[in-house]
Amino acid sequence: MGWFYLVLAGLLEIGWPFGLKVAQHAETRWSGVAIAVAFMGFSGFMLWLAQRHIPIGTAYAVWTGIGAAGTFLIGVLYFGDPTSFARYLGIALIVAGVATLKLAH
Repeated sequence: MGWFYLVLAGLLEIGWPFGLKVAQHAETRWSGVAIAVAFMGFSGFMLWLAQRHIPIGTAYAVWTGIGAAGTFLIGVLYFGDPTSFARYLGIALIVAGVATLKLAH
């Protein structure tokens, strides 16, 4: 169950940078901040649950890795963030690191 909580925490981690991006526009500032704060809280709670079963270093690395890779994809797909081979390679290395941590656990 710990890994389920951890993956969920990582997916929820994507929501707060999204909320902060939405908050960049005056008309959606407060709703964006509310989205960010809500996702921070839910993500943190799921990470707390996961850490009952998974070592802190592994949990934190996986949590941030999922969040970083997911936020990168959201940026590229929905906000027109720049792409390049090197940027995709960097994300692939993060995903490979997360997979290695899971396999080594």
